[in-house]
Amino acid sequence: MKKESCIDYVELPAKDLGQTKSFFSELFGWQFIDCGDDYCSFNDGRLEGGFYQSNNTVSTKTGSVLLVFYSAELEHAVGRVENAGGKIIKPIFSFPGGRRFHFADPNGNEFAIWSEQ
Repeated sequence: MKKESCIDYVELPAKDLGQTKSFFSELFGWQFIDCGDDYCSFNDGRLEGGFYQSNNTVSTKTGSVLLVFYSAELEHAVGRVENAGGKIIKPIFSFPGGRRFHFADPNGNEFAIWSEQ
């Protein structure tokens, strides 16, 4: 059952949908459904979303929303991002409540992963 007023779906740009699917499949095990040549959807087990063909990117430098993922083992997550083809753009840093790092996917979109420890 859908919850009223909760974020239900996110859509993100991707310069290369094939590269996007490969990256997130390797990093998080996501599976994708192609919806034509310019769009693919995913379900991460909790939230659904999609990637659309675009030359734009999301970045906090341009005021974009930042999607933040969780990992209990932050250092291990850094290695997984790099092994999947991502680039660390802000190394691990502490903040009230935990630690996190920011990374760019192969398309240049910025994301973060955090942990309490």
